[in-house]
Amino acid sequence: MTTVIATRPSREISVSYLGGLLQNAGFIDDRQRLDIENADRQRTHRSKSKPDEDVSPVKAIVTMNLTDASGNGTRIDDFLLARLIAEDAHLPFYKIDALKLDVEMIESKISRPFARKHKMIPVAVRDGKLVVCVVNPFDNVAIESYRAMAKQDVDLVVSAESDVMSVINEQYGFRASVTKAERDLKGGLDFGNLEQFVKLKSGSEIESSDQHIVNAVDYLLQHAYDSRASDIHIEPKREQAAIRFRIDGVLHEIQRVPKLVNLAITSRLKTMCRMDIAERRRPQDGRIKTDRDGKEIELRVSTLPTAFGEKLVMRIFDPDILIRDLSGLGFYDDELHTFNDWITRPHGIILVTGPTGSGKTVTLYSALKSLYSPEINITTIEDPVEMVYEDFNQTSVQAKIGITFAAALRTILRQDPDIIMVGEIRDHETAENAVQSALTGHLVFSTLHTNDAATSVTRLVDLGIQPFLISSTLIGTMAQRLVRKICEDCRRNRPLTHEEAAMLNLQAPPGKRIIVKEGAGCIRCRNTGYYGRTGIFELLTIDNAIRDLIDHGEDFLKIKDMAIKRGMRTLRQSALRRLAEGSTTFEEVVRVTGI
Repeated sequence: MTTVIATRPSREISVSYLGGLLQNAGFIDDRQRLDIENADRQRTHRSKSKPDEDVSPVKAIVTMNLTDASGNGTRIDDFLLARLIAEDAHLPFYKIDALKLDVEMIESKISRPFARKHKMIPVAVRDGKLVVCVVNPFDNVAIESYRAMAKQDVDLVVSAESDVMSVINEQYGFRASVTKAERDLKGGLDFGNLEQFVKLKSGSEIESSDQHIVNAVDYLLQHAYDSRASDIHIEPKREQAAIRFRIDGVLHEIQRVPKLVNLAITSRLKTMCRMDIAERRRPQDGRIKTDRDGKEIELRVSTLPTAFGEKLVMRIFDPDILIRDLSGLGFYDDELHTFNDWITRPHGIILVTGPTGSGKTVTLYSALKSLYSPEINITTIEDPVEMVYEDFNQTSVQAKIGITFAAALRTILRQDPDIIMVGEIRDHETAENAVQSALTGHLVFSTLHTNDAATSVTRLVDLGIQPFLISSTLIGTMAQRLVRKICEDCRRNRPLTHEEAAMLNLQAPPGKRIIVKEGAGCIRCRNTGYYGRTGIFELLTIDNAIRDLIDHGEDFLKIKDMAIKRGMRTLRQSALRRLAEGSTTFEEVVRVTGI
């Protein structure tokens, strides 16, 4: 490795150099190369007049939004440029997985100013050598200087500039802030266990406005947004606190911080969402609104006292994810047609069912958005309000002062609503008021925690609603789940074993195997094989045949059988369709719909 570094000629990564790599590889043509050169001259001229404006050559090309000259639509980004640089330098390309970094090792091996100046970062130790990601593998002076400082053999790899700078600015910055905060906070109280925790009178011992803590929280939120996390869990343990992100429905541990710093981070977050930082013995709820790339993102924050301190969970509500076009939720065309038919009825009840985390809120918000117009009054009752959306009139349940679902619904009926969304039907009073709302000409959306669509009918009966009222007001019930999608970059074929096929009641022709898709694991999906999620649905339309069964008090099994005969696709059938078309895996079908 040493001789390779010594003999590699020094070279600046310039716009002209990158343009040459792109043209030689066939990604741009002569006209695009000329456009790049002209843009570089203009950039150079601007930088002379504005010396503080620092735009790297890589960023300069990426911001031009060039696409492959061959016309296949490939966008020229910094990952493509990094691959070309790596090939030219005869070095491997390395995609950094921020969730798997040993940040303590990084902090001990390089100073942040040096890393930022030379755009390099150590990411692992392999076979006794330090794996160092660089943007410019031809910067021999910086590389040799670092080798001398590290006092360890170095293996160079080339990474995208955005990846390297993200680690330096977010991961490294978070750890550095935690370390500095720990140093400043040492000597304070020990909040290590439940007994000491209960005795605390206030949180004044740790200042939540300390700059290091402020920075650590900012880095943490930025990392969560970049990782597509839907939830952030901060969980106190005996000696440290674990920080985990939920990505595509699965939790990943990303950091561990000292318990003293964790208390300060928790206090900072509680301050941001206007909780009582002195109250650590009772659960609390709050909200934070942040900005990312000019777009507002809301976080719903919840605390829970545990044996070693307060556990804090933040749910991230990105408006682009929470409120979408109905066609982007995963409906097949026939399902979308049926659901649109339901929600355009003038009155009645529509129920969406499923466990927590199955996407019910996204479906309801997206349906309300599609129905909104200035001529319609849409009012919601939620516990709590998931995301504030100005086109809706939203009220939150507050049981302490008597604002329950039922009480709020009674009041809303005096507010001349057209469409009402009740976050959840939990008791007889709420169910009865929802039915009365539908009978008096309102369209009502709500949720139930049932396993399938047919069971929601018997659930309403259990809550004390007469069957004839259910059959006359219920438009339809929809059960839904979320399944992880196979990563497009590493999708491959695999045959089902005979045992796996039998679990799904599938049979292959004699001598044949059933071929499905799976994700092999790659840098894009962090070797999980999955990237993103989509919905699977079970839609039960209340037609005359189903109404007759409800009126006669038949159980959910007979209702489900009749619905299937009349064309309803069950959750298992919807999941199998996703499996057959190659968008999800056998393991996901079993995980989500059971054996």
